[in-house]
Amino acid sequence: MYQLISATPSPYARKVRIALAEKGLPFRLITEVPWHADTATPQHNPLEKLPVLLLPDGGSVYESSHILTWLELKHPETPLLPADVDQRLAALKLQVLCDGVCDAVVLTLFETLRAEGGSPEWLARQRRKIEGGTAEMARLVGERHFAVGGCFTQGDIAVGTAVGYLSVRYPALPWRSLYPALASYADRLGERASFRDSVPFAQTIREKVV
Repeated sequence: MYQLISATPSPYARKVRIALAEKGLPFRLITEVPWHADTATPQHNPLEKLPVLLLPDGGSVYESSHILTWLELKHPETPLLPADVDQRLAALKLQVLCDGVCDAVVLTLFETLRAEGGSPEWLARQRRKIEGGTAEMARLVGERHFAVGGCFTQGDIAVGTAVGYLSVRYPALPWRSLYPALASYADRLGERASFRDSVPFAQTIREKVV
């Protein structure tokens, strides 16, 4: 059985949790705070980042986008990428966009933990990325039921987890009121068991990070 090292608010780990569930692959969830000294993450990923997929043979796969590619190649029977090349590229583009938004949220979070409150210029740059990226998500999804190709794909996983992360870690952006069609889309995704079973929530980081 696979094991997945995850953190409760992580959109990156949530993407993998959803993909595993949608593919019907059983796994054991291991929840950690990767910033704590007792985390097992460095034993399995030299970059010390989550998520990490632990394999039955003792190996590991890390970085969420690579894990999703690995799962797609190893378990193609429930595809999460369209067969059409242009649609596949569109789904992967959404992944890049949403990861970038989430990266900017993470950078914002840790910048604000600095004793001096962080650099205003740095925070403004991250805010532009978050706001611009979310606007682009809304534009690309539009009024569609699914983001790409009329069926559930990695594009939906990316957008659904990104806006879920915004709600947990970046409430300063009222994305639901700004983009009601995106909010309705996210609510439809939230009805899927894979999303209901992986709702993110914040963790307390007890050790100094910055």
